[in-house]
Amino acid sequence: MGIFKNASFDEHRRWSYTVPVVCYVILIVMILVLKLPLKPSLKPHIESIDLFAIRLKNSNFNSDQAASRSDGDWQKEYFVNDKNGRFTNIQILSEVFALADTNRDQRLDVRELSAWIRKKIFQHVTEAVGNNQALFNQIDINPQDGVISWAEYHKYFMIHRGFSAAFADNHDEKRHRGVPRRIKGERLDRTVGHCLKTIFSESIKKDQAAWSQLAKLEPFSMNADEFLAFTHPESSVAHHLELVEEMYEKFDKDGDELLTEDEFSIFHPEGNDDESLAIRQDEESRRKTFRTLIDRNQDGKANRQELLHYVAPESPRHADQEAEALLGLADVDHDNRLSLDEVLNHPNLFLKSKMIDAARGFHDEF
Repeated sequence: MGIFKNASFDEHRRWSYTVPVVCYVILIVMILVLKLPLKPSLKPHIESIDLFAIRLKNSNFNSDQAASRSDGDWQKEYFVNDKNGRFTNIQILSEVFALADTNRDQRLDVRELSAWIRKKIFQHVTEAVGNNQALFNQIDINPQDGVISWAEYHKYFMIHRGFSAAFADNHDEKRHRGVPRRIKGERLDRTVGHCLKTIFSESIKKDQAAWSQLAKLEPFSMNADEFLAFTHPESSVAHHLELVEEMYEKFDKDGDELLTEDEFSIFHPEGNDDESLAIRQDEESRRKTFRTLIDRNQDGKANRQELLHYVAPESPRHADQEAEALLGLADVDHDNRLSLDEVLNHPNLFLKSKMIDAARGFHDEF
């Protein structure tokens, strides 16, 4: 009987030592597993997913085809949103800097910056208008009736991102349930799949809201002009007309469809003294804008044609304002010129600007 008691006591004592040791070992292993990733970082995948939302926002549906063109001008085009690995940020910024530096003094002044940005803007607008009909025809297929329905656009949106036509036809559009975790043959982690679904749903909802606002001729369908306003509002004459109407509503006090310098420049605030002072200080700046950028014939009044020129992307003001802003933010030594080092020290600022990516810059504004 004593033997059994001793054996039982020894076994209990062994377990009293063993269990804490085993738990400690398990704890150490768990810490190591959590600290040391067993899979490659998800960051590249998440970045690529986020970029597709940017591409769709910018409507760069034809970037892949355009990048393969042999035209000399297109050899200098960089589709920054594609992140196709052909160019690093340093290479992009360095080459664009050299192209914009027309006097070859290794510095960019505000005139060189503005001239380059104007060239990029003109290039973007020309391509946007030129490619609109081709893109419209690609989407207008079921049926091919001269208008694009929301269903046609939504299906094209999904297929262009690598989903199958069958899935695009049958998925839950309201919640986008069942979005597959395999995109273009690439297996996505659960976290990345959730990120994809979130970004996809948000992008579609934004597009759907813009679509419902612009589709005026047919319920939830667009003609080619409306589609241009949807994909490239900065290039749409219809959108320009809307902006001019907004200016008339805001500034044209007497309703004669002519803006005077005073109407455009003077506000009558109802706020506090500090607010009134700030508005008065801004008045002179607005007068300068009216005289130099709006009133083209210098008669003291701006008609509809002059206002259309002012709001259009080809207006010099967009390039001038962008150039002045870039110079003000990156000119560290305050010599009113940018060196290559100053540009490279602010990569995000320049990569997102009209100097590199005119499409993104305009779509953020419009």
